[in-house]
Amino acid sequence: MRLTRATLAVATGALASTLLLATPSLAAGTPHPSAAASSVPVAAAASDPGSGYDGMDEDDLRIAILQILGNPASGERVTREADELLDNGTAEEMRAWLETGYRLAQAEDDRVAIFRILADPDTGVAVHREATKALDDGSPEALRAFLATGYRLAQAEDDRVAVFTMLADPGISDAMRQAIYAVLDDGSPEALRQFIEVGQYEVDG
Repeated sequence: MRLTRATLAVATGALASTLLLATPSLAAGTPHPSAAASSVPVAAAASDPGSGYDGMDEDDLRIAILQILGNPASGERVTREADELLDNGTAEEMRAWLETGYRLAQAEDDRVAIFRILADPDTGVAVHREATKALDDGSPEALRAFLATGYRLAQAEDDRVAVFTMLADPGISDAMRQAIYAVLDDGSPEALRQFIEVGQYEVDG
């Protein structure tokens, strides 16, 4: 008998460790350094027919897809295709999607996410440069790599430029100058982003 979604949800946690061993995982993505991590489920990365899905029965395949569907970071196409497979998919269709279809659906969702970043008027020079490179490459791996790590690093480059620009202002207060020095001493992308978004407004407040 086919497992219900409620039963699958309970079983997903038990299978997670098995999936982790059976399949490599794509890198976790963070569409914005200040946003929650956009992680890709461990079941998502398989593109090799020998990756381990051949040994799964229909219920295990459904659990793997439910794990993807349950990830709040899953985009529109991934969610749509996962829903369709859980509702009507055969074991063969689910297996094929996990091996190749998910990678392509994720790439489409990643491409949409990158275009949204480029459309943001606040997007800086480094982010624009790296996002354009990823789109020019066009491969699922390049798109995912940008969202997983490249965006965070490019945003940090833009934030660092913004902080140095603030530091060069002759009218800057001593308190702001010290706050900027502290952020530059930390140097992490997270510290730079937090200062740009929040910290600078708290210094002289």
